Amino acid sequence: MIVREKRIICTGYVGSPSGLPHCDDAGHDFKQMIDEDGTTRQHCVRTVHAEQNAICQAARYGLSLEGTTLYCSMEPCRVCAMLIASSGIGRVVARRRYHAGQDTRRILNQAGVNLDVVDDVVENYEGQ
Repeated sequence: MIVREKRIICTGYVGSPSGLPHCDDAGHDFKQMIDEDGTTRQHCVRTVHAEQNAICQAARYGLSLEGTTLYCSMEPCRVCAMLIASSGIGRVVARRRYHAGQDTRRILNQAGVNLDVVDDVVENYEGQ
């Protein structure tokens, strides 16, 4: 969710783009991703991240995100970090760390976006 002056202005969800079948109904569209260290992971390419959906919702309804705070369950991925920086969000509050969050931290830091992680623990999930 994205907040301005302690008020929610938009929310996002993890799931398929609006109007398309959700993974729970259509099944996941997994693609194999290979990290620089050779680690292989499965990633659903049908899924839009909650941060991306929240930013899209703001754009759809003409809401400026300048100086807002984004709350999320784990540090955003690299792509979400770039969108956050580009949209003017000023602060990100994440509940936990993302296993591949090095790029995220670098991007947000360079863009002047404050990142606060509540629990300094890596979020674990299937396919990680």
